[in-house]
Amino acid sequence: MKYLHTMVRVTDIDASLDFYCKKLGLTELRRIDNEAGRFTLVFLAAPGDESAQVELTWNWDPESLSGGRNFGHLAYQVDDIYAICQRLMEGGVTINRPPRDGWMAFVRSPDGVSIELLQKGEPLAPAAPWADMPNTGTW
Repeated sequence: MKYLHTMVRVTDIDASLDFYCKKLGLTELRRIDNEAGRFTLVFLAAPGDESAQVELTWNWDPESLSGGRNFGHLAYQVDDIYAICQRLMEGGVTINRPPRDGWMAFVRSPDGVSIELLQKGEPLAPAAPWADMPNTGTW
């Protein structure tokens, strides 16, 4: 058995690609537009790790999605948790669970999917502004 991908439904493909690619740093691997089925599939992966993919599924007809948290979360190991959280925050992303411990943080995609960020190796030393930043919303 081999892990292939995790599928996440999205309501706005442009906002989702902005979040997952431009802000989070994933790379688009391939895209499938299905005219008959009226949907688009976009496969993403972290640079250098194409074996763990996320499939964004966008149905062209409007639909309401809810309960992103009941999905659970996607988790990514990062080289510098403070740097990625700073980049995300500067991009307008709310840091729901700041990396107070230098180890773990949570953010959410535009459709409410929780994204866990974990520091590679040992936790970084606690640092401002993260050390005293409260949680925001749910994660």
